[in-house]
Amino acid sequence: MSTSEDHPVWHKSSRSAQGADCVEVAGVTGYCAVRDSKDPEGPVLAFTRRDWSTLLDAIRTGAHDLP
Repeated sequence: MSTSEDHPVWHKSSRSAQGADCVEVAGVTGYCAVRDSKDPEGPVLAFTRRDWSTLLDAIRTGAHDLP
């Protein structure tokens, strides 16, 4: 039997262009998985849901904007 960890459902931002240069996110048990759409078989970053939420909040407030 396959699980969501075996075949996660990947999502791109609605703000992404139709190209393949996007960040994709999938929810897996207890984590948010993040990958580069150019390399779907490549490495995946795994964030706890709390860490992912903290990162998104920081991005929204401009904490990681380039100077």
